[in-house]
Amino acid sequence: MTRTGAHSTNGTTNDMTDGMTNDTTDGTKSAAKDAATNAPAGPVAASWTIAPEPFDSPAAAELWRAYYTEVSDRWYLLHEGHATDPGELEREVAASTGAEFTAPTGVLLVARYGGEPGGMAGVQMLDAVTGELKRVFVRPELRGRGGAALLLAEAERAALGLGARKLVLDTRGDLVEARALYARHGYEETAAHNDEMYAEHWFTKRLRASS
Repeated sequence: MTRTGAHSTNGTTNDMTDGMTNDTTDGTKSAAKDAATNAPAGPVAASWTIAPEPFDSPAAAELWRAYYTEVSDRWYLLHEGHATDPGELEREVAASTGAEFTAPTGVLLVARYGGEPGGMAGVQMLDAVTGELKRVFVRPELRGRGGAALLLAEAERAALGLGARKLVLDTRGDLVEARALYARHGYEETAAHNDEMYAEHWFTKRLRASS
């Protein structure tokens, strides 16, 4: 089965249990609270930093491969009982470079935890006022530490900077945690806004500049 387009689930598989609060329209206060609440216990806790990065940087490429592998394997394990064929995985990873996340109509954010690449989120402008949220991902071992909340807040700020007044995304039916995550952060389920092969649920969020 050719999975071209499977990544149009937009990364919503991928920090689905991060313990986040329900307000990222502003994003700053709730994201900071989430990060503090979900930080690991101990005398020295690592922290998140998030910044734009070229789509073809080593960190971005590494995160894209980890993201696609998880999304693809999850689909195949659910529907066919096996992980993705290695050859197919290599073809599909290589087929989507991420060039859509290039200024002035896109941006890719890379999150680092303790200085190491731990997550990402991308925004691609579809028109003058509509951005699409894609590739939202936090590594499994770092989930529950507030990274997804911070990525969402930064992605929304970045989208505003690109001129967006709303963000849209799509996801698959089996990614139930993803749908809950976006609903908690103010994304409302809507009618389909695209015909992507694997898209089964569509969400929209109106953006406003933080005060």
